Amino acid sequence: MEVKVLNISGKETGAKVQLPESVFGIEPNDHAIYLDVKQYLANQRQGTHKSKQRNEIAGSTRKLYKQKGTGGARAGSIKSPLFNGGGRVFGPQPRDYSFKLNKKLKSLARKSALAYKAKDNNVVVLEDFSFDTIKTKNYTSLLAALNVGTQKTLLVLPSQNNNIYLSSRNVEKTKVITAADLNTYDVLNAGVLVLTADSVKSLEEAFAK
Repeated sequence: MEVKVLNISGKETGAKVQLPESVFGIEPNDHAIYLDVKQYLANQRQGTHKSKQRNEIAGSTRKLYKQKGTGGARAGSIKSPLFNGGGRVFGPQPRDYSFKLNKKLKSLARKSALAYKAKDNNVVVLEDFSFDTIKTKNYTSLLAALNVGTQKTLLVLPSQNNNIYLSSRNVEKTKVITAADLNTYDVLNAGVLVLTADSVKSLEEAFAK
């Protein structure tokens, strides 16, 4: 698939980039995408939720009232889950939600997400660029030039560029990452995938391994 290369003013440069068929032209695998996104979201969970069981509640261990003759149910402790302020039965405990996926499946999921973006013509390729200074206006001007409207955008750079990253940080519905950090969730979550010429090469090299 051939895509025209634009400059940061949104105008065609006359150059074209061939999106590698081995990455952007595969038949997407929905189940691989599902598993990779599930793992990504699971890894975002801190797992620090905690409620106290009856043995962790501060309270008297005195028997509340006599065993028989009250007409009520037997009760041995104010810390019983039946009472207000008592322990919680089967409450949440700290846990690790992460799980393992093999590298080939994760690679397939990422390529499938990129293939969907290419299939829907939601891939924009820019010539390699940088900003001289850190200004939010620089990045908003870039988005306006690309005419992406209110869509979410994901800009993929070949390597870390602090001027671009810091300029984008206060802009809503946009994210800047490097090709090495590309993940299935971010690709699918974005309406438009913005690549630079060098990041296309980086992705091709990464998925060729």
